Amino acid sequence: MKIDILAIGVHPDDVELGCSGTIINEIKKGKKVGIVDLTQGELGTRGSVETRYQEAANAAMIMGVHIRENLKMRDGFFENDEVNKLKLIAAIRKYQPEIVLANVLHDRHPDHGRAGKMIAECCFLSGLSKIETKDEAGNLQARWKPAYVLHYIQDWYHEPDLLIDISDVFEQRMKAIEAYATQFHTGRESSRGPQTYISTPDFLESLIARARMLGKKIGVKYAEGFITEKKIGIRHLDALICNET
Repeated sequence: MKIDILAIGVHPDDVELGCSGTIINEIKKGKKVGIVDLTQGELGTRGSVETRYQEAANAAMIMGVHIRENLKMRDGFFENDEVNKLKLIAAIRKYQPEIVLANVLHDRHPDHGRAGKMIAECCFLSGLSKIETKDEAGNLQARWKPAYVLHYIQDWYHEPDLLIDISDVFEQRMKAIEAYATQFHTGRESSRGPQTYISTPDFLESLIARARMLGKKIGVKYAEGFITEKKIGIRHLDALICNET
């Protein structure tokens, strides 16, 4: 299946926390969107691999994404090496996205930055014909290079290069995040297991505050921010208009 946008996260829930509002926006506009999780989040203090798969599936349903798969790299210990790069290149060529949404390049969790760098490199390498990968049937894949890689902002704040209004889908975005009932304070599974940095009410409140702060920068209620190493061009000045007056 060729899709328009591929969101990649090193852990299940990274995509929901960083760019689920943008994903929902694009799906409502008729775009095909997929998610690839690099690891199963098996080192998470709370929950299990099985619950993470179920929660990821629930979140995907809430967002309306067209596909979601997991590459089963090692949580915490995956390397930005040839084996893992070839896995990811094969996934990029499989779905042929125009835009890739990726982990940030530097963050509190070392997996985030390592994954963000690997994703950006694989989007480039995927366009080289002399790198060979095969699909599930054993057929050689055609090269494919996404037009843009946008890194979503995660735990640490980074000044965004691009801000996207998510005001109309904010409640749906929060429901997608809350689908991870073992991870976040939802009132259901929150009391089970040890408390962690992300399982307190304060963490979800900080997500809301971040979205409000980013929204204020562009005159809307809520926004998500992205960083890009490639300059983004527009065809006409009308593309700069965020709100109709």
